[in-house]
Amino acid sequence: MPEANIKIENAVVSYREDVVLHGVSLQVNSGEFVGVIGPNGAGKTTLLTIVNGLGNLVSGSVQVLGKTVTKSGRHELRKQVGYVAQIENIDPRMPMSVREVAMIGRYGLLGLFHRPNRYDWRIVDEALAMVGMTHLANRPIGHLSGGEQQRAAIARCLAQEPKIFLLDEPTASLDWKARTDILELVKRIHAARHLTTLFVTHELETLPRTCDRVVLMKEGTIIGDGAPDKMISAENLSRLYDLPLAVIEERHPHINPHGEH
Repeated sequence: MPEANIKIENAVVSYREDVVLHGVSLQVNSGEFVGVIGPNGAGKTTLLTIVNGLGNLVSGSVQVLGKTVTKSGRHELRKQVGYVAQIENIDPRMPMSVREVAMIGRYGLLGLFHRPNRYDWRIVDEALAMVGMTHLANRPIGHLSGGEQQRAAIARCLAQEPKIFLLDEPTASLDWKARTDILELVKRIHAARHLTTLFVTHELETLPRTCDRVVLMKEGTIIGDGAPDKMISAENLSRLYDLPLAVIEERHPHINPHGEH
């Protein structure tokens, strides 16, 4: 049987009075590439948060890489789980180079009082090469375009040498060309590093076409989980986004009600 790198069972998560996840269960096996799609507020980011060892788990259980996630074990867990969020505005005056930003991914492994050595810098340079940023390694991070900054963020994640790759709306706010490039890059990294990947998005157009599975989330629950050609149908998307079937078919004419592309 395949090894489960992520196993969530009946997870209920709340923030103050609001319940964000309602009895969510999900298993992701080693090496799988799972896309999670749903409208804003569906609980997608919270799903990643509990995999990353954060979030207020009211009930249920979360196992990552064979270990139950606990408050005391969060630090060790996050050494093995890489996380890339959507791009944020970076002050162009920030006095850090791209190479220095990528090195941040090593600090959790090094510990507070250890300085990076030649091996750590080699790992960082390999990560920058993988994301195509070697030529910009010494450029101030704030002087880069949005797409370049996101590549630097991915390099930082790779420098951590994670086993699990979490991406939370990584193409949001990017133009079409940058989005396409980032999606291709994520697919290459997943294959080259043999990672277990969870890719969250609220837009169908930014869902990587190479996902092994697609999970549909709405209002803190999973309403669908299966092969992409079964999940990405006009009928399912209409239910997911509360739009009439005709609107979905008009916006995505390549999708028919039966999920065939």
